[in-house]
Amino acid sequence: MSCLRSELSALKNKHYFNYGGQGPLPESSLEAILKSWQQIQELGPFTNDVWPYIADEINKTKNLIANFCGVTTSRVALTENVTSGCILALWGLSFSKGERIVISNCEHPGVVAACKELARRKALEIDILDVQSLRKGVMKESITNDLIIKRLQGILTAKTKLVVISHLLWNTGEIMPIELIAEMLHLYPSNPFLLVDAAQSFCQIPIKQAASTADIYAFTGHKWAFGPEGLGAVILSRRVLESANPTLVGWKSISHEGSIYKDSPNPFHVDARKFEIATSCTPLLAGLRNSIELLETEGTDIERIEKIKLLSKKLWVELKNTEGIETVLEGPPPAGIVSFSMNSVISPKKIVKTLGKQSLWIRVLEDPIWLRACVHIPTNKKEINKLISVLREIALKGKGLDSTV
Repeated sequence: MSCLRSELSALKNKHYFNYGGQGPLPESSLEAILKSWQQIQELGPFTNDVWPYIADEINKTKNLIANFCGVTTSRVALTENVTSGCILALWGLSFSKGERIVISNCEHPGVVAACKELARRKALEIDILDVQSLRKGVMKESITNDLIIKRLQGILTAKTKLVVISHLLWNTGEIMPIELIAEMLHLYPSNPFLLVDAAQSFCQIPIKQAASTADIYAFTGHKWAFGPEGLGAVILSRRVLESANPTLVGWKSISHEGSIYKDSPNPFHVDARKFEIATSCTPLLAGLRNSIELLETEGTDIERIEKIKLLSKKLWVELKNTEGIETVLEGPPPAGIVSFSMNSVISPKKIVKTLGKQSLWIRVLEDPIWLRACVHIPTNKKEINKLISVLREIALKGKGLDSTV
């Protein structure tokens, strides 16, 4: 048993395959959060004694994240989640009527909705990049990468201002070649900005190259990092920091509270803090740091993803060899997301309910309608075997099971 698994009380009574939705919080991370809250109360929540403590908590967390992402701390802004990390910087960019946004057809609804509303307000056009049909898996990554670049080249125009794509697609489970895309966009005449949804990549796959080359690289701590919900971060490029204006403005955005009434042309921080807003929950910082440090005891980022790939391959192979089940990817997954569909009269939602009755937890994806199971470092082969066994029962029984759910 891994050291991390022994910390996850949520796994003591269930077989959990929903890390892509939310990871369980380790016991020591919860203790770190409570300890931080107690410390703040002892210092006084609004006293001269508490501010150095809060500043230190913020700096330690930003340093850890910056290190993890291969960037300087000046490029790190703390946020609540992925969506806020994307939107706060995205809406600060300058757009002109008729400019275009490219969005892949595997993006999360939150980011898509934000882009569509931005397009409505600014009279922009949206182009859809098809990546959903590329389902080769880890064995043919180079073929997938080449096709993505070709398709992107075919859709870009002189008016393309922004490209929006996830690092690891939340539905198919494919990894997008962010570094190659960033390099191509940099050479393109209009040099479009690159926004990357990193919800599924942070703390699952190596991200330093992608995080350092994208313009907006946003993630949350509550999924693969095993952190508390309500805390995430966004990595911003130098050109975003120089050209984008704060979207939502608060006291954290400004460089000095005392000068706000003065006629200053730019009262905001020049680094990523310009996209931070106001009071946030300091104790969560200790929880996220503890979770990331725990995760790092399981090996380097390369070692961790190799462990995950072994587990996801086992699950994928078992699903592939089960009659009545169709895997989304043609080859083994490049990470921990394994999506599939079932040729059954039972609806996907009822399948999830049926599994839940046996303490097996996966989820339904709405568009396309697939089932998704996520494996991570704490997952073991016994859990995978249990999931496969029950799925095979469902596949075999078909209509016979319908009356029991």
